[in-house]
Amino acid sequence: MTDLFLYIIGFIGCSLLIVFSGIRLSRYGDIIADLSGMGKAWFGLIMMAAVTSLPELFTGISSVVIVDSPDIAVGDIMGSCAFNLLILAILDYFVPGKPISSVVTKGHILAGFFGIILITLSVIAMVFGEGFPVIGWFSSSSIVLVVLYLTSIRIIFQNEQRNRVHVHAAIQVNHPISLSTAIRRYVLFSLLVILGAIALPYFADHLADRAGLSKSFVGTLLVAATTSLPELVVSIAAVRMGSIDIAVGNLLGSNIFNMLILSIDDFLYKKGPLLDAVNPNHALSGLVTLIMTAVVGIGIIHSSPKKKFALAIDALVLIALYVSLITALYYLN
Repeated sequence: MTDLFLYIIGFIGCSLLIVFSGIRLSRYGDIIADLSGMGKAWFGLIMMAAVTSLPELFTGISSVVIVDSPDIAVGDIMGSCAFNLLILAILDYFVPGKPISSVVTKGHILAGFFGIILITLSVIAMVFGEGFPVIGWFSSSSIVLVVLYLTSIRIIFQNEQRNRVHVHAAIQVNHPISLSTAIRRYVLFSLLVILGAIALPYFADHLADRAGLSKSFVGTLLVAATTSLPELVVSIAAVRMGSIDIAVGNLLGSNIFNMLILSIDDFLYKKGPLLDAVNPNHALSGLVTLIMTAVVGIGIIHSSPKKKFALAIDALVLIALYVSLITALYYLN
């Protein structure tokens, strides 16, 4: 019981460090985008997604390299993808009168489409892993994931340029710090996020053992929720500022970036293809995430001009799907 208590304290401590530093990391990343002239549209979709996915990246690396717990790594990725779409449902609450899907640009459908392709490939690799040739110690599916990721980013960016979709904050902010100061603080909080993310899998792995929970369940629920909390806070702040497209682009972009992280984890896992070594329950997480992404896409295409309740119908469906996933994983545990 004493060990369990210590692992819980350690897990909470790492979680707080990741959330605290991740929020500030995103804040200074946004300032860098403003002061460097990078542009918020590109930053929101690509760079902010990469920034807020930094906890997932180093949690995955630590899981496969240090802790040797592939289920924590894959559970974190798949759980984070589902949790990001749950965040979209939460954001709907902060948009008064209209569904959030009715006030965002149609260009997000493209990001959702590529997210579906990438997640589908990862699910196929989990279920039919032997169908992909092994290169050295990793699956060839990881190379396909990298190629598809780079292709998707290029096409999405070209589409934005072609349609001249530029997203700006409704309120112009005069930042009180210089670009060099923002970069220094960005690096500092990046290091703190990395520190927390490296230690988190150690406590999650031992917590799962002591509490009698499967590592796939702990990774999908606890670790994924922890590493996705910076995205939740940043997205809510963006919506309150009127930058709804940046928030949605961040979440859908994060799911695409998460698939790149999955391939990186596979490259670093030296015992064979990563997806061959994990619990098949992760495929269920992937399938539910695919359905949730489809719901988001349908909501954007056929959005209602008004919502009758505090949350729109598509937001309620997203919440129901996420709760169903966690419930199913708990009983499969």
